Amino acid sequence: MPNPFRGFQRLTEVIGLRVLSFLDTTRRLGAFTLIIVGVIFTKFGASRQVIRPLILSQVVGSGVRLLPIVGFIGVALGFVIIGQTLRLLSQVGQSQLMGSLFVTVLFRELAPLTAALVVLARVGTPTVVELGTSRALGEVEALEALGIDPIQYLVVPRVLGITLSVFSLAVYLLLFALASGWLFTVVANLPVTGEDYWGQIARALRWEDFPLLGLKTLAFGAAGSLISCYQGLARPLRLEEVPEAATRTVAHSVIAFLCLDAVFLVINLLLPA
Repeated sequence: MPNPFRGFQRLTEVIGLRVLSFLDTTRRLGAFTLIIVGVIFTKFGASRQVIRPLILSQVVGSGVRLLPIVGFIGVALGFVIIGQTLRLLSQVGQSQLMGSLFVTVLFRELAPLTAALVVLARVGTPTVVELGTSRALGEVEALEALGIDPIQYLVVPRVLGITLSVFSLAVYLLLFALASGWLFTVVANLPVTGEDYWGQIARALRWEDFPLLGLKTLAFGAAGSLISCYQGLARPLRLEEVPEAATRTVAHSVIAFLCLDAVFLVINLLLPA
């Protein structure tokens, strides 16, 4: 007689295996993070002439080169979110809500997440491919044979450079969005003066928003860079497994961003209005 609960048992087995896999990955990623933190604090002063140019090169590659894309996205968000919404609010006589809308939607949510996703797409996945290929071809072992710490040489510059880049790009995105929103009010001839526009935004901002923005963007950048380096370097890979590792990086990074965003959302809700 067939077991009527067989399908349910298979479902619970699959869910259980996924949960165990997730917990194991989290444990390994945590251990990898602790190793990197230890290397930063113990060996950051060593080989400055080699490590600092690598960090600067990473900032240029993951920050400066992505500035045109982030600027375009910021302008688009300014026109779509600030400009169009302000136009609708003006039609119903509620234009004073524009400042709160900007702070809630762009400043606290979209700017950090958008910057992190752009860097993940343009830098995170190529990092996995580069590190995974180096690991598969034995280049990492060759560095160790030469007495070079792969974490210090390959991972630390990428983690620090990507983290700083996400923070900087989020700030530039906000500036572009603000400028394009104000430009929309001028071009569309909305009944909002420049003084009202900037004043509403200034009044809607709290001093806590600035450190939280910094912490959130740094957390997004650190999470994305750590996951990218972990998937490419910490796990033994064959060449044919590198694309799959890049796919896992995107999925795990998005999950990490959403979890971190939920944490900061709770913090914002707990703060006094």
